[in-house]
Amino acid sequence: MSDDRKNIGSPDRDRINLNEDYEVQYWVRTLGVTRDELKAAVEAVGTTATAVREHLGK
Repeated sequence: MSDDRKNIGSPDRDRINLNEDYEVQYWVRTLGVTRDELKAAVEAVGTTATAVREHLGK
C-alpha cells in the first residue's frame, strides 16, 4: 500500500500501520479491540496481522 495520504483505499490486510488513522480504525473495528489494545499487541508481536490476531486470541 502506498504511503500517499491521498490514496486512502482499503487498508493492507497483511500489516497493521499505526501511523495511518484509517488503518487503525479498520483494525480496531475488525478485531473488536480498542486503539490501546491494538497498539499494545503491535508493540508485543510486530505489525503482521496474523501475529496480532494470534496474540489477541482472534
